[in-house]
Amino acid sequence: MSDKTPLPVPAEAAEAAAASPVTPTAGSVDSPASAASAYETTDAPERPKYGPQRRHGGPGGHGPGGPGARVAEKALNFGPSLKRLLGYLKPERLRVALALIMAAASVTMNVYIPRIIGKATDTLFGGVIGKLVGEQLEKAGVDPATVTKAEVLQVIEAGAAQGNSLVPSSMLDMLARVDFTPGVGVDFHQLALWCLAALGLATLAAIGLGVTGWLINAIVQRTVYRMREQVAGKLDRLPLGYFDSLPRGELLSRVTNDIDNISQSLQQTLSQMVQAVFQVIGFLIMMLIVSPLLTLVAVASIPVALIVVGVIMGRSQKRFLAMWKTTGELNGQIEEAYSGHALVSVFGRRKEVEDQFKAKNQEMYEAAFSAQFISGLVMPIMGFIGNLSYVIVAVAGCLRVASGHITIGDVTAFIQYSRQFTQPINQLASMTNLLQSGVASAERVFAVLDVAEESPDATGTLPVPVRGRVTFEHVQFAYSPDKPLITDLSLTAEPGQTVAIVGPTGAGKTTLVNLLMRFYEVEAGRITLDGVDIRDIPRADLRDQIGMVLQDTWLFYGTIYDNIAYGQPGASEDTILAAAKATYVDRFVRSLPDGYETMIDEEASNVSAGEKQLLTIARAFVSDPALLILDEATSSVDTRTEVLIQKAMGALRQGRTSFVIAHRLSTIRDADLILVMEHGDIVEQGTHQQLLAAKGHYYDLYQTQFAAGREEEEVAVPVAARPKQGGLFG
Repeated sequence: MSDKTPLPVPAEAAEAAAASPVTPTAGSVDSPASAASAYETTDAPERPKYGPQRRHGGPGGHGPGGPGARVAEKALNFGPSLKRLLGYLKPERLRVALALIMAAASVTMNVYIPRIIGKATDTLFGGVIGKLVGEQLEKAGVDPATVTKAEVLQVIEAGAAQGNSLVPSSMLDMLARVDFTPGVGVDFHQLALWCLAALGLATLAAIGLGVTGWLINAIVQRTVYRMREQVAGKLDRLPLGYFDSLPRGELLSRVTNDIDNISQSLQQTLSQMVQAVFQVIGFLIMMLIVSPLLTLVAVASIPVALIVVGVIMGRSQKRFLAMWKTTGELNGQIEEAYSGHALVSVFGRRKEVEDQFKAKNQEMYEAAFSAQFISGLVMPIMGFIGNLSYVIVAVAGCLRVASGHITIGDVTAFIQYSRQFTQPINQLASMTNLLQSGVASAERVFAVLDVAEESPDATGTLPVPVRGRVTFEHVQFAYSPDKPLITDLSLTAEPGQTVAIVGPTGAGKTTLVNLLMRFYEVEAGRITLDGVDIRDIPRADLRDQIGMVLQDTWLFYGTIYDNIAYGQPGASEDTILAAAKATYVDRFVRSLPDGYETMIDEEASNVSAGEKQLLTIARAFVSDPALLILDEATSSVDTRTEVLIQKAMGALRQGRTSFVIAHRLSTIRDADLILVMEHGDIVEQGTHQQLLAAKGHYYDLYQTQFAAGREEEEVAVPVAARPKQGGLFG
């Protein structure tokens, strides 16, 4: 039998463990009581009250996730959660370092491009000024080649003092900063070199950013891959009580939607954030080199921007958490309403389900709208602050050029730097909504990863061969600490005995099975198999010896052959066919066009309820267990098939200890021992005849069940014998 099957959930999936037990690993939950308290740290929503509900914990609603249970919400802690999320990048340290180096190199080249363009602008402007000055000198009868720049500036200054200057005196300070040669025009060779340098840097920077993006994509996908593996492994190690405490749709949302959202958030934020941070640093350094005074003007807007982003983040963070929480609740509602669609329709509850869906959908709309709207305010506000800063820098830069403190090229480069300086800040601000959404999803995933696991497996062994003697010695158990279910239960099942367990709903029948399978741990006392405490045996070894057939069937997407073979991986074809014939599966499979290769769809809707039950029984046959557990295993088959299955079960039970949970007392008359349970205690035990003779609880159950059957027959006979009335068909 396989030891890699995930821990089954109650109802449908629990049947999977009957044929192929799980292999839990180390953990820390020693009892359901402690498990229940551990689950309260998650932020799972209250179970929606609609449609058909799956059973929680033990029968009758016992268990940590019983009706009305609600797990307390935990507020999002952004800083620690973000730090923990980034901690998942540690195995990618080499790639992260390489990505940072490539990003830094690319940004450095990009940052220097405006400086080169500024130099090209100075070259162009200097050539224009040199030509204009040369023309003025020629008009004055002076050969420009014989005059230097310094002499031109002296002449302009002297002329300005006499009111007869070659150029306006206001341009004197500016011309002092311009590199020109009188009479020489634009140096197109130098201009071409500057342009080629800018083009080369832009090309190299683009290649570097492409490599950076590829590295970050690999980092993110590998990180999310490991997170998915970690979550999948965690689910294998969680006790059954956790699955009882959380709706399936909510859990599916955490391990699919939330992880996908983490992937998208990291993918979009990491690449942009790395570049934005380096760009801010690079642009700031270049602005300080060009003009420290203008830099102070440009960065004056940063504190205002940080205050605005901080306020918006604080308001939107709670709304993002509410948005993803509502998403999980809506998924749970849709999943259960869809799986129970037939019952919803039969009981006329479609309108109620639709109304509840509309209400939850509206709640999600409001949460998502408010979260996205508030976080979306960042960009327009940051844009306004950036534009205001740009105008101030442009005006101040023109004044600095006119005063001769910087050149035209410098102010051109600085305006580009200041404009580009605000862009990465705006990007960082705009990424806050993505980051908040991703961290909110991460915390929901961490809530699953932080749940206390099952207690560590022991290393004991069972005797070979396993005889199947099971004893419960003063067992105590409670799903909830304040509601004890089993207080002091003792019983012994001898090898080969068939032990039937009967009682009203909520009596604790299925709980005994859960304790024997170690889906839950006893709080006091012990359960032994052939004298060995089952807590001293690895769970996989214990469950290898147990076959289980539940009332709620579970089949997976695959062929009929594969579903039967699931009970024992590697079983031969002869073994599988023999099991199919023994359970009368073969007779209906042979009538199908594809026979054993018939595909079972995801909902197993292409086979009847009775056929599904037969397949699960065949699966238990294949597993060839030492112990057999039957929980109303024939409840979904017709009367004729039930008779055949009872005969097959009789053959299967030969030499095996069997526990049969039954409500129909007619199916357990031949049991070696019948246990009558009420409120977690065994109130009677004996054979069918002994219990009837005692005229106790079993006698009352028997009389109630069969008296109801006789009354139905008495009512049905007069109706069938009623004389026909006259009329159209009389």
